[in-house]
Amino acid sequence: MNGNRLTKLSLAIGLSVATTSALASPQQFMSSRSFAMAGTGVAVSSPVEATAKNPALMAGSHHEWSDDFGLILPSVNARAADEEETVDQVDDIQDTIDALEVAINNTDQAEAQKQAGILRDQLQAFDRDTVRVNAGLGLALAFPRKDLSVGVFTNGNLTATVRGEYDQDDDATLQAIENGALVPGATDNLESRGKVLASAVAEVGIAFAREFELSNGEKLQLGVSPKYVNLQTFQYTETVSGFEDDDFDSDESQTDKSGFNLDLGAAYSFGEEQEWTVGAAVKNLIPMELDSAASRPALGEEVRTLKLDPMLTVGIAHRSDYHVVTAEVDLTKKEAFGYEDDTQWLALGAEFDAWRYAQLRVGVRQNLASNDDNNGIEEKTQFTAGFGLNIVGVRLDLGALYSDADVGAALELGTAF
Repeated sequence: MNGNRLTKLSLAIGLSVATTSALASPQQFMSSRSFAMAGTGVAVSSPVEATAKNPALMAGSHHEWSDDFGLILPSVNARAADEEETVDQVDDIQDTIDALEVAINNTDQAEAQKQAGILRDQLQAFDRDTVRVNAGLGLALAFPRKDLSVGVFTNGNLTATVRGEYDQDDDATLQAIENGALVPGATDNLESRGKVLASAVAEVGIAFAREFELSNGEKLQLGVSPKYVNLQTFQYTETVSGFEDDDFDSDESQTDKSGFNLDLGAAYSFGEEQEWTVGAAVKNLIPMELDSAASRPALGEEVRTLKLDPMLTVGIAHRSDYHVVTAEVDLTKKEAFGYEDDTQWLALGAEFDAWRYAQLRVGVRQNLASNDDNNGIEEKTQFTAGFGLNIVGVRLDLGALYSDADVGAALELGTAF
């Protein structure tokens, strides 16, 4: 076996993520502000954030320094979960295969037996270990008005999972080497494999919103975002001994589908100074589905269905010139694609504002979905934090996320006036 093939498999994992990162995933896009506030925003987004979170909020009441124009250029975020240090395991397995091949080629029986035992333990430990990566990219432009607000946006998120699978047939091969059978090229017949599953959704749309003043003086905002959506899946499976550079991104591993969809939003402001807001948003009103490719059933590939179902989120927020406190909950569950958990978030977020020049943000969210029978990396309680700076009209927002499984970060540049 070529000693760098497993390295190439590890590279393929990274390249497959890079290949689809321009597309995105079913997780909803989050601005850096939303990221730092536990993903909240359905009741408290700024006008330019509202294009993707809740279009109705473009027409809501905002600070006078942000109610004429808003721009995000760009917003990026990423999360990664690797509970079992799977990527490090790939490197260790490659080193052991190299050492085993050298021992076989040098007819060093004692060393070959030792390395075969180590390799068998490593491949068994690699079984069902999983890496998950989420990444997002977004751009937006908003012109908020009370009578008719207009915004344009494009965004997307990637979810990619990588899993190791140990093949029991490898026991016989490695056991034979441990028993003294030094067969050149024996490692080329190993059937243990790596599997890459990625789902992606990209969208581009235009958002409209209008505010209505009710008879009691309170305010109602309504919004709609027609958009064009592209779904894509990627499924690649290969043995540690059979990976070829030109195969991992082949057309037979990918599927895609596009169509028009719609987001709806509403917000109701009340209180003596309109300090309270209740918001609701329905994302992806038109259900969409896409089946993955399963070009290698002999290696365990099966058809999986990526579902983009309507997602309903409601929230409430209290704000003043110096603070925002908000809570929201998903009323629908997002089904997992690949080796992930289903998600349905209950989230709390807060922002403390220092005269619009600096903001401190914190948040926490809990996954309410039951995943007792799910074999993916767990998503339970996540903690977030971040800050924003507004210097000479240029805004910089940073966010961070931490949980028992995940670490993440977000960065955004923009302006508002």
